[in-house]
Amino acid sequence: MSKQIDWSNLGFGYIQTEQRYVSNYKDGAWDEGTLTSDATVTISECAGVLQYAQTCFEGLKAYTTEDGHVVCFRPDLNAQRMSDSCKRLEMPVFPEDRFVEAVVKTVEANIDYVPPYGSGATLYIRPYMFGSNPVIGVKPADEYQFRIFVTPVGPYFKGGAKPITIRVSDFDRAAPHGTGHIKAGLNYAMSLHAIVDAHEQGYSENMYLDPATRTKVEETGGANFIFITKDGKFVTPKSDSILPSITRRSLMVVAEKYLGLEVEHREVAFAELENFAECGLCGTAAVISPVGKIVDHGKEICFPSGMEEMGPVTKKLYDTLTGIQMGRIEAPEGWIKTIR
Repeated sequence: MSKQIDWSNLGFGYIQTEQRYVSNYKDGAWDEGTLTSDATVTISECAGVLQYAQTCFEGLKAYTTEDGHVVCFRPDLNAQRMSDSCKRLEMPVFPEDRFVEAVVKTVEANIDYVPPYGSGATLYIRPYMFGSNPVIGVKPADEYQFRIFVTPVGPYFKGGAKPITIRVSDFDRAAPHGTGHIKAGLNYAMSLHAIVDAHEQGYSENMYLDPATRTKVEETGGANFIFITKDGKFVTPKSDSILPSITRRSLMVVAEKYLGLEVEHREVAFAELENFAECGLCGTAAVISPVGKIVDHGKEICFPSGMEEMGPVTKKLYDTLTGIQMGRIEAPEGWIKTIR
């Protein structure tokens, strides 16, 4: 029985649900894992995560499709990305098959919190891991906890996806050869001052340039860029310090296989921006957020298709990907994991 929640007025925030998944790593092995109703985490004051930020996380969604199934989208890629994050942070990998099983179990245990089809809301799924035992010398922890909680969330943008204005940031999101390509909590801590400052200046987001030369487009604090050229090509930046967005990788397939667009995944020079017709940010939460304007220290770069509303090609990409996710359009094999 679905919960009595005003689904259409949900914001993007945390609502505690009934069950969450927990597994502990000790003496070189993961335990079998369990569901628990306890939403609190109890760790040592000297836990590795508190002293040296040894933590990583993922984000994905479950939702109700048009035909009434509860599904999630490409959880195997979240498992793989978390595995990459763990290796880079010297954390034990939670097995990828168990990761997907744990996602399914947690959603099943909170099935009444999955919003109904057509509400615009989804069940956000947050897997995460952290060093849990005391660590005072700078070294990896010996014990870890892997957890998953879920929370129903409303659409990321209330009142539709209106084009946003972003600025070129003077801060760097990541270091050359650093951790920009993994989903470590520390990357997001680094971006907090920059996003608060951007908001105070009236911008929705920051555009980060490559940290080595500051001449190439990278990403924002939480999303990858996509661009549409004036002759209809789909272009997305390539870099070793960009987080490999699952939405972006999916949109590349949608652009090529469903919409017949030429796809270029390559370095994008900042100087090229004025040649693009459309710009968007893509990620799990919003799917695609259209960008109308980028401000570079007073100089405005406006995208001709997308100042007032989402540009036409971006809109097709958005409609096709959400159509695949919601079961209105046939998905490529393996993209949809049916939970119920």
